[in-house]
Amino acid sequence: MNRFYEFLRRHPTWVDGFWGFVLLGPGAIWVIVEAGERPRPGLWVAGAVLTVLALTLVVTVRRRWPRQMLLLSTAVGLFQLLADVPPNPGNLAFLIIIYTVASRTTRWASRYALAAALLAPTVAAARWAEQTPGGSLAATVLDTVLVTVTFLLAWVLGDSLRTRRAYYAELEERAARLERERETRSRMAVAAERARIARELHDVVAHNVSVMVVQADGAAYVLDSAPDQARNALHTISGTGRQALAEMRRLLGVLRTGETPPAGTGAYVPQPGVEQLAELIDQARDAGLPVDFRIEGTPRPLPSGVELTAYRIVQEALTNTRKHGGPQAGATVRLAYSGDLLTVRAEDDGRGAGRELYDARGADGLGHGLIGMRERVGMVGGALEAGPRPGGGFRISATLPLNGDRCPS
Repeated sequence: MNRFYEFLRRHPTWVDGFWGFVLLGPGAIWVIVEAGERPRPGLWVAGAVLTVLALTLVVTVRRRWPRQMLLLSTAVGLFQLLADVPPNPGNLAFLIIIYTVASRTTRWASRYALAAALLAPTVAAARWAEQTPGGSLAATVLDTVLVTVTFLLAWVLGDSLRTRRAYYAELEERAARLERERETRSRMAVAAERARIARELHDVVAHNVSVMVVQADGAAYVLDSAPDQARNALHTISGTGRQALAEMRRLLGVLRTGETPPAGTGAYVPQPGVEQLAELIDQARDAGLPVDFRIEGTPRPLPSGVELTAYRIVQEALTNTRKHGGPQAGATVRLAYSGDLLTVRAEDDGRGAGRELYDARGADGLGHGLIGMRERVGMVGGALEAGPRPGGGFRISATLPLNGDRCPS
């Protein structure tokens, strides 16, 4: 049964053609009956047959060419007035075409059909008043009102269908638009998450690997002369490697769905914050980098995003100092609490990175630490200043809001 309905929806002209054929039968019978009552039926029969055939055509192709069929039905109605072809069963096509045009989106055609629905019954009643059953004026007026109301109902039904179709089309468009927006938001979220993971991986790998390299070089240097010191360096390398692996598991775990982290592996440890800065500083000192770390002001609870940003800034700054500061470089780290702001300053007194490296935003191909740092600070509404400082070395200063506001650039 569903296939049959689907076939009918795909071939509306066939359906209309069937109803046109059904309408043709009563029209032909009416012509035969009327012709028997005419004294000279020849010319009149030709006009009546032409009228019935034209109205059958209107019904058959009304959905393919609704506006053209509206004009054709108007011409047929005028022809009926001139040729004295009174209302007949074929005039049911007028109701059908009015309904069809009103259900479409062409507004001028719908208004034209409404005007025709109001005027046509009155004109027909005036033209063939003597043929009204009962013959009285009251009967003529009553029949005219009933026919007019019927035509108006056909127009109202068609217009209601047009409104309902427009409403459904709007709902479908809105649903499609929401789906597109949802997909866009999903793609943006995926891109943002990938960028965040890339920054996290960069920080983890760059910091921990640099510590491991420094410790490995130191262990190799003192392996023969100070085996205990070399053994401590190897322990530091081992611990740093485990920490890096744990953080990488945690970061890569967000890319997996439906997995539960194994118990006791620490794969999903909390994000580091300012409380872990002391451990980070000690790790840098153990790697041979002198670091002066101070906290100014009164510490207070911080938003998780600000805590992670502060930690990563210090981590990246110390990593850059080890990579670019030279063998005798020393670093200074300051955390200053002031009102609704947290200022993170990290600087070194070594050779430092050149101004051109900062201006190129990491375009040397060696890393994207400063780019990631600027993005992190921007995500929490902060402001970042970075570059060579007077007298040598490199300085990074970030101002982070604690109340969610955005710092002035």
